[in-house]
Order: sequence, then C-alpha cells, then structure tokens
Amino acid sequence: MNYDLSMQDKMRIVQELVPGKQITIAHIIANPDDILYKKLGLDPAIDYSKSAIGIVTMSPSETAIIAGDIAIKSSGVELGFVDRFSGTLIVTGSISDVSASLSSLVEYCEQTLGFTVCPITKT
Repeated sequence: MNYDLSMQDKMRIVQELVPGKQITIAHIIANPDDILYKKLGLDPAIDYSKSAIGIVTMSPSETAIIAGDIAIKSSGVELGFVDRFSGTLIVTGSISDVSASLSSLVEYCEQTLGFTVCPITKT
C-alpha cells in the first residue's frame, strides 16, 4: 500500500460525548488558598472570606442551571461560576453551607431527575 508521507505524520482523533444523566464530580475544597480563588476567576476580596469551594460537573450540561438554583436556595452559598455548555458549577461559602448545597443538589438530581451520581468528596 502506498502512503502519502504528509498523511503519515498526522493523527486523527475523534472525541465523542455520550449524553447521560449523571453527576461526575461533586467535590468540596475546604480552606483553599487565595491563589485558587484568583485562578478560578473568583474575587478573593468577596469569596476568600468564605472557607470552602464546591465544584460539580454534570451532564446534560444544562443541568448546571438547575443545580445552581438548588445550591443557592438550599444554603447560604454564593454562585462562583455556572457553565451551561460544560456542565460545571462552582459555589463558595462556609464548609457547612457548601456541603449542604452539594448534598441538596446531588439528592435532587438522583431522586427527582433519575441521575446517576457520584459521592461527594472533600479535601
């Protein structure tokens, strides 16, 4: 078989997202350094007085909107970031508030929406 040399050096990668109803990450970062707030695009002057960051990823990605609503209604957290395209939600607040908000949204997604969920982890 004759190969074109210009094609030999190229690699084709096909990426595929299989839509499912799932929460893949639900994590609490307790007492993060202020640099983490800055790198996430959060305002340390506002958010650093809080003592935790909660991170959740889910699909379908639009569920992040619902999760953000549940998070702020279930505790005193502040929304740091919601992305309906990637399915990422970041909340800030006290450790107990972040824990309560993640617990509420994970429970809602599992019980009401029929999602497969992961355990909430913490560092």
